[in-house]
Amino acid sequence: MSRIRDKFLDLKSKGQKALIAYAMAGYPSDTETIGIVRSLARGGADIIEIGLPFSDPLADGPVIQNASFLALQKGMNLDRFLRIVRRIRAETDVPLVLMTYANLLYSRGYDRFLSTIKKAGIDGVIIPDMAIEESEGYLRAVRKNNLDAIFLISPNTSPERIRRISGASSGFVYLVSTYGTTGGTKKQFQKYTLDAIRNAKKILGGRIPLGVGFGVNNAEQARSLLKSGADAVIVASAFLRLIAKNPNSRSHPKIVAFAKSLKASTMPE
Repeated sequence: MSRIRDKFLDLKSKGQKALIAYAMAGYPSDTETIGIVRSLARGGADIIEIGLPFSDPLADGPVIQNASFLALQKGMNLDRFLRIVRRIRAETDVPLVLMTYANLLYSRGYDRFLSTIKKAGIDGVIIPDMAIEESEGYLRAVRKNNLDAIFLISPNTSPERIRRISGASSGFVYLVSTYGTTGGTKKQFQKYTLDAIRNAKKILGGRIPLGVGFGVNNAEQARSLLKSGADAVIVASAFLRLIAKNPNSRSHPKIVAFAKSLKASTMPE
């Protein structure tokens, strides 16, 4: 069984949508990562993405790039990532999703890499630079290891391609809300984003949940995406900005409070 699938089914039975939150492994430290994830869970995050830093994070904006750079400077690697995940998994059953880049998987071998993270407690994988056309070996290893493969679509992805991507995906499909990289600070989303959500939902036809991320900074924005049909809202850079402004454990109460405000937007009115 998939923890991610079960989480969406449980939320649906309660009339809720999902809050998906993000932390970068090793930022600002290994110990702090565990505390941050603990705070995200306490604040009501339904699913937590954990980034494994990569030297060339093409899909990420400056906030996540900076966190990745600092984590790598401090020596973050797969072995340390796995230790962090094991510690987190010993404390909580919250679904955990790894977000990283294809080269890290390819260099170790898909099956070896995915088997290792599954044993540590990861439930799903997001690889922004994994093209669906080149994913056969990756998907074979994902399915062998009972993980969810979460692929990305964008507002200009064609209906045919959305169908193909959704057919290969499990857990949820990740809609990038805007053109460009993560971490925007816009006050509200443009019409094309809300139209893209409605269009994607129609094409998916309820077969798999739709999560929407990139540039979500507050509960009002989250609510607008969810009202347009998203099943989950994904928040990353906004949490990292909060951590950067409140170093060490001083960020933890603020993370809990911010996560609670976002989670409130996913509740039925």
